[in-house]
Amino acid sequence: MSTATAEDLTEVSAPERFWNRPRRLGAGVVIIGLLAICLFGPLASSKTARFTLSEDSGGAALSINGDVGAYLFGAITVVLGVLMLAGVAKRWHTAFLVIGIVTFVFSFLCWQVAGNFLPVVSIADGTFDFALPLILGALAGVLGERSGVVNVAIEGQFLMGAFAAALVGTLATSVWAGLIGAVLGGVLIAALLAVLAIRFLVDQVVVGIVLNLLALGITGFLYERLMQPDSAKYNQPPHMPTWSIPGLSNIPVIGPVLFRATLLLWIALILVFVIHFALRRTRWGLRTRAVGEHPTAADTVGVRVRGLRYTNVLIGGAIAGAGGAYFTLMATSAFNKNMTGGAGFIALAALIFGRWTPFGALGAALFFGFTQQLAYYLSAGVGSSVPNQFLNMLPYLATIVAVAGLVGRVRAPAADGVPYTKS
Repeated sequence: MSTATAEDLTEVSAPERFWNRPRRLGAGVVIIGLLAICLFGPLASSKTARFTLSEDSGGAALSINGDVGAYLFGAITVVLGVLMLAGVAKRWHTAFLVIGIVTFVFSFLCWQVAGNFLPVVSIADGTFDFALPLILGALAGVLGERSGVVNVAIEGQFLMGAFAAALVGTLATSVWAGLIGAVLGGVLIAALLAVLAIRFLVDQVVVGIVLNLLALGITGFLYERLMQPDSAKYNQPPHMPTWSIPGLSNIPVIGPVLFRATLLLWIALILVFVIHFALRRTRWGLRTRAVGEHPTAADTVGVRVRGLRYTNVLIGGAIAGAGGAYFTLMATSAFNKNMTGGAGFIALAALIFGRWTPFGALGAALFFGFTQQLAYYLSAGVGSSVPNQFLNMLPYLATIVAVAGLVGRVRAPAADGVPYTKS
């Protein structure tokens, strides 16, 4: 009787499942491609769809017949899906998936924009505008969850930041005082989250939901009793100015989007780079990742687990509070009850979609911001035949599809949501 050698055993491996994740995603891409061919193509007119590289209908433009574009981009989507199904270039299935989604969107746009135009610069500018609070909220979530604290209270931090920005900005007649007030408002909710979750070991998801309701109740009550009776005194904050960087703001396409913007947008983009670098290259980042993965091991080498969690949650609260300032100092010039409209939960989805990384969160926030801006433009600018109710659902449908269907197998930090107690 012979015995198997180690080399023989290493050659034996479990057969790969046919319906693995790339093939399942490929099947989905084929389906949406066929949808584009069978629905968008027949509905599109033969009029020209113009994609102008400016903020209006003038300037250079990419033009294509609406029906030709709808069929063409739908066919490209199907081809990409078939390649994924066939297992071609397995390592590139993510790129094929992204390109397939982009071509599907272009097929849809060729149908919608036929006989009209879509200003690329305005869409990109609006994308960053809508994505701004989501970027800051998702970064707040990254800081908390990378150190083991689930931050479901982003919505509450947004609301409190928005309220404080309106109140302080109005009383001080200063947009910068309003921004500082927003930061402090976010820190207040974050401090309650930190104390209840870290010190008293309350379930972090439950306490986050409770804090959201607390922020909604407090801001709603103060709005009705303080702001609404005398809005001129308490609820007319100044608008955050737009600044241009000489030279850079004149660069075609990207200049008006990135270099003619508010300070808050530049702060958000800088924070993405700073937090990414800090998590990867600094002692603080190493300790944060260690606390989020294995707090007991971090404690044995002298890392103050609770202290680091407190610090990160509070910093995250400050960042999310600044995100709340967007709603009253940029989007509008007044506070209204529940004006954040669930943006904190979309930021939480962007955090998960972005796999708990700063650049991933940035990409996810831009994706959700694009769906919001596209829905707004198709409704107001083009007069789309698609019902407004469905267009308004686009950001939330995109959130569900992204988190449920596109994220795949992702793993949160091992100690995320797990209270730490010394043995």
